[in-house]
Amino acid sequence: MAEAPPSPFLGVAGGESFVLGRIAQSLDGRIATPSGASRWIGGAEDLDHTHRLRASADAVLVGAATVAADDPRLTTRRVAGPSPVRVVLDPRRRLGTGFHVFQDGGPTLLCAAADGIAGDAHHGKAVVLAVPCRGGVFDLHALRDQLALRGLRRILVEGGGVTLSRFLAAGLLDRLHVTLAPLLLGDGIPAFALPPAATPAEAQRLAWTVHPLGGDLLLDIVFGTSAR
Repeated sequence: MAEAPPSPFLGVAGGESFVLGRIAQSLDGRIATPSGASRWIGGAEDLDHTHRLRASADAVLVGAATVAADDPRLTTRRVAGPSPVRVVLDPRRRLGTGFHVFQDGGPTLLCAAADGIAGDAHHGKAVVLAVPCRGGVFDLHALRDQLALRGLRRILVEGGGVTLSRFLAAGLLDRLHVTLAPLLLGDGIPAFALPPAATPAEAQRLAWTVHPLGGDLLLDIVFGTSAR
């Protein structure tokens, strides 16, 4: 097995968007227990790797459920380097303003449905960004383009599973880092929620390289390549 790879963002040319998905899961494919507890699926090396990815990204993106469950800071406090702009997807602005990302003063965008924006252009200390939305689901291509207009082209999609799955289903992931931890939860929140394949032969089979992360394994998947 190779050593843990450097950040994929380091080789990205300016001017084009690059979207990296990031998730840590148990051996039985769970990212949290049934109650939503997820600290910590991966070990210390996995956390360090995530913070290194943040340090080389322009923006780190999470869904509202991740903020509600974990109240993350989404900073780079474990490594040297700047913290990215934080992007929170919350179509109907259901999150309160008391979470860390809306209060600590770091640059944050709260993405809300364009047809539901009313009142204050801020949510706590975050700036509200109107994004096209249909049926409670954002137009992720439009979101990517709006972030690019703000100079946010290197995007790290860090969770949760539903948000990451929507980027994957929309064909917007350029690369995916999955940490596989030697942990059996038995039940809980699945890592991915995707349309089912009728048979294994009809499923998309991906190619990956495997890297050690302490006691975990990092699966590095580049989209556009397939396993033979």
